[in-house]
Amino acid sequence: MKSKKENIAEYILYLWQIEDYLRAFPQNAEATPELHELNEMMHREGILEGGHLALATNALSEVEELHAQILDEDAMYRAAMIRLRPALNLLKAKTDRPTMSDIEACFVLLYQIMMLRLQKKEITPETADVQQRATQVLTFLSKAYLAGYRDSEIPE
Repeated sequence: MKSKKENIAEYILYLWQIEDYLRAFPQNAEATPELHELNEMMHREGILEGGHLALATNALSEVEELHAQILDEDAMYRAAMIRLRPALNLLKAKTDRPTMSDIEACFVLLYQIMMLRLQKKEITPETADVQQRATQVLTFLSKAYLAGYRDSEIPE
């Protein structure tokens, strides 16, 4: 399984992908011990039809907390978010959850693009640009998380 300690953004996206996989192919839930365990968690948490595992939700909350801290302390990060916000607001307006956080919207964007690519669908240059900016933000947050942001300098 992907490790939250290695790259928290990849960990969250991985969990979302596994959730969707288990919903689409419940017969494969016993294929590996990891899938079995995650499927059992989905049963216990009542998210077989939709929603996210507490593991993913808690990790997302940690990233959002870090985002809020860095947003207050780092002008370059704040500027990057200001540039990204209009695209995130557009995305949020097209969902059934227009009040989701900017960080969750970054994850939703990247996940949706990943799904489009798996389906061999075209990604517009505008979407690719927003993807790159969202990836930069989540990469920055993942590095900061890994470095223990509260105890160290912001990673380059």
